Amino acid sequence: MNTREVGEIRRHIRRDRSNMPAIYGCYVNENKEIISEFRLSTALMSENEGEKYFGLLKRSLSGTLGKNLIDISFQTSQVAGSPEHKLLMDLRQTGLKDEALRMQFYQKAVETISLHANYLILLGCDSYDVPFKNKDGEGDSERSDETFTFLLCAICPVKQTKPNLHYIPESKEFHDGGIVNTVSAPELGFLFPAFDGRSTNIYNALYYTHSPKDSHEAFVDAVFRTKIPKPAAEQKKHFEAILGNSLKDECSLDVVQSVHDQLCQRIELHKQSRLPDVLTVGKNDVEDVLSSCGVSAAHIAKFSLDYDEAFGVDAQLHPKNIIDHNRFEIKTPDVSIKVAPDKADLIQTRIIGGVKYILINAEEDIEVNGVSIHIQDGVPAEV
Repeated sequence: MNTREVGEIRRHIRRDRSNMPAIYGCYVNENKEIISEFRLSTALMSENEGEKYFGLLKRSLSGTLGKNLIDISFQTSQVAGSPEHKLLMDLRQTGLKDEALRMQFYQKAVETISLHANYLILLGCDSYDVPFKNKDGEGDSERSDETFTFLLCAICPVKQTKPNLHYIPESKEFHDGGIVNTVSAPELGFLFPAFDGRSTNIYNALYYTHSPKDSHEAFVDAVFRTKIPKPAAEQKKHFEAILGNSLKDECSLDVVQSVHDQLCQRIELHKQSRLPDVLTVGKNDVEDVLSSCGVSAAHIAKFSLDYDEAFGVDAQLHPKNIIDHNRFEIKTPDVSIKVAPDKADLIQTRIIGGVKYILINAEEDIEVNGVSIHIQDGVPAEV
């Protein structure tokens, strides 16, 4: 799915637009016990309550594609007859009305989710009459060639608030309000099937994880029985390690800066183009940058092997997952230097008198602990 398709489904998930007759759910405690299981009619919900439930479901389609929203691909054999795909299809076909199927899904989730807190599993089954659009993108809301029927799941931590004094209008006094269990934004969730090319794609799903550091792989394996890319934070660590370990002594400031600059440029150009498809880069893109920096063929070949081993053969990665495009950072055990990516050329490395130095161009205003300082002319450098 691309950003436009995700946005189109998100806009539909509102109480006044949705065709979701009910929202189903269960409440689970830290001991993996289902405390309650319920069905809530969307027609009977109050306006405020409805907005909150639909808001939670909608949040499972938020974040960045490739980072928070991850494409799930089923193998053909799975679609043909695997138990995990069949369960999702059956839940969708029955509109979640079959209690036994719901409990089967809940048990799968409960066995594999680890949030270290009570949590709420919400499920909804919706249908969206996809408005017709011609080749020029012009729409006709009165005409629909397809109805997209989908499951939406949101798994939300439930946190206890601390007892606080609150105001009682009747007595005009403050009293202890006691402990309240509050539902937080989803930690994970999914959409099934995918909405690809503005059409139903039962070979794919869209998986959501709130934290780029944790993909909840056990849950993904139980529900989808497929592997997903490493979490974004882990991808970044692996990429940095591969670059340093494979290039060895050729991994200079200029090389790392060139890789960072090239990826930042791709991110910016993609943003300006407003293309809805997810931007990805592969090892060949990085190899081209390394080659242009004069890195030897042997070290580039080592990078290629290490890349395939870490991410999969010819894997495509989101550039925002492997670099911090908002800053450029240099660290030593004692010093950390952060600069804007477009000002990274202000930093150089030099060996002066046999000692390694990091040099920073300081022509502009300088502050130390918030105090403006001046570098005096005519003071010789001590080496």
